Amino acid sequence: MSVAAGEPWASLLGAVHTLITVCDSLVIVYFLAINTSYLVLILIALGEFVRTLRRAPFAGHDEAATSPLTPPVSVIMPAHNEAAGIAEAVRAMLLLRYPEFEVVVVDDGSTDGTLDALREAFDLAEVEYVVPDDIPVRGRVTSVHLPRGGPVRLVVARKDNGGKADALNVGINLARYPLVCMVDADSILDSQALLAVAKPFCDDPQRVVASGGVVGLANGCTVVAGRVVEVRVPPDLLGRVQVVEYLRAFLLGRTGWSKLGSLLIIAGAFGLFRKDAVVAIGGMDPDCIGEDAELVIRLHKHMRELGRDYRIVFVAEPISWSEAPSQRKVLAHQRRRWHRGLTEILLKHRRMVGNPRYGRIGLLALPFYVVFELLAPLVELAGLVLVPLGVLMGAVNVDFLWRFLIVAYVYAIVVGMVSVAVEEYAFHRFTRWRDVWGGIVGVVAENIGYRQLTAWWRLRGMWDGLRKSPQVWGAMTRAGFDSPTSVREKGGDRA
Repeated sequence: MSVAAGEPWASLLGAVHTLITVCDSLVIVYFLAINTSYLVLILIALGEFVRTLRRAPFAGHDEAATSPLTPPVSVIMPAHNEAAGIAEAVRAMLLLRYPEFEVVVVDDGSTDGTLDALREAFDLAEVEYVVPDDIPVRGRVTSVHLPRGGPVRLVVARKDNGGKADALNVGINLARYPLVCMVDADSILDSQALLAVAKPFCDDPQRVVASGGVVGLANGCTVVAGRVVEVRVPPDLLGRVQVVEYLRAFLLGRTGWSKLGSLLIIAGAFGLFRKDAVVAIGGMDPDCIGEDAELVIRLHKHMRELGRDYRIVFVAEPISWSEAPSQRKVLAHQRRRWHRGLTEILLKHRRMVGNPRYGRIGLLALPFYVVFELLAPLVELAGLVLVPLGVLMGAVNVDFLWRFLIVAYVYAIVVGMVSVAVEEYAFHRFTRWRDVWGGIVGVVAENIGYRQLTAWWRLRGMWDGLRKSPQVWGAMTRAGFDSPTSVREKGGDRA
């Protein structure tokens, strides 16, 4: 080959070399930025925990539990094929410590005898009942049932299948009280859960429109009569990694965002809302797979456009418990679905991103979720490809490779260790050192193999959302708290 003929190839190779060098530099800056942002949120959360611990002796739960001024709550439980555990779950809800509340169960077209289980457990009788139409619903309500004997605070509605969001909308229509609490049928709530999550409404009734509570993982914990009585780290590695994830993202991260006035997600497993505010925006979106987060963002949008002074807050107490997937296939379905939901939400509200009209939500929170949540799996996998390729082509030297590994993984492990330390300092949930060490093992395992695997699942979820493929929940395999392993279709495990 002549020198003249080889020049285009040399130029192309040089351009590729330069491109890889630039991309690798951007990747390392990205990992540095994302881990630093997590650390900042954790430190903000630590400051909030210190203040919470100082105020704990004066929280006033005893006074709120007996005060006639505590706002009444309607607890809404959507249920689909939950016959195995629905009766015990409702009994546990009815035993919550709160002065005035009701439990509204919405059977979303179950085919496994969910309504029969409730009818037998609570001696239900069908009654004539006009369901308000404050929020439009898709699934027709076919019957409403109340307990025969005495003032049991329970309403059970049967409807045609329409999905979890549609079932929640029916529950909101049925709710009699000004505050509505949305919980999953398989969630375990601490006895004072309602008191804790309702406290922001008592303290600031004019401005607070929503509050969310911590969702902890019950895997490995001891559960008696619908209550977590002993907290343990899951025995399996997959469970331990998820404990660390929940600490960093769902406890510390959301506490930090709440302190910044920019909370975007309230877990579908346990959240409290002002009914009039939810009705004003049309309730839950049945077409969005991440209906819980989408509702919160729509609340922000509505309040900002009205120019209202409002608050959406996060209660930093471990008050709700849920079971995390213990099988890799089930976890893959969950993470793929979560990221698809995030993709759909950010696309739906894309005009809010970077828009100063929406204040900190538009200029801080939403851009963060686009850059560091939505695009994170893409950058993670790109780094795994581009950095080794750069080494092979000589575009990246070994010193740069070490810097990349330190920033991307060692820094992330340090952030995870800080998360465990902060949570243990604030709440001291683990009474055994072996549980603390189990959490540390989860921190290391998360960054060596697990993160890369979830990045692939999340990338597939993003692709599903972009091409608007049919929504498929898949079979959720759960070991259960008091029962043997069971497999059932479930649509509400987003935390």
